[in-house]
Amino acid sequence: MADDSSTTILATFKTREAADLAVEHLVQQYGISRPDIFIQSATDRNTAGTQPSGGDASHEQGARSDAPLEGEIEVSADIASNQIAAVQRSLGDAGAIRISSR
Repeated sequence: MADDSSTTILATFKTREAADLAVEHLVQQYGISRPDIFIQSATDRNTAGTQPSGGDASHEQGARSDAPLEGEIEVSADIASNQIAAVQRSLGDAGAIRISSR
């Protein structure tokens, strides 16, 4: 009998760029629908991450100060239980600093 149970996987990232890359991996490699993937601050603060990257990296005038670089970003999705190990590796490759499931 096939195991069709699902697990919620949570991954925490230091930058929005890394979180976005992780979402692309979930969609393209594992066929998870974008509306089933959630991105939010890992705390109660509004944030773009804890480190500058992409559009918030240094510019000619110096690092941008309008992005709240104060907290980590969490990506979560429900995945098939038989995908846990592969998805964890993929999230790690995308830059996750913590990965858990529930």
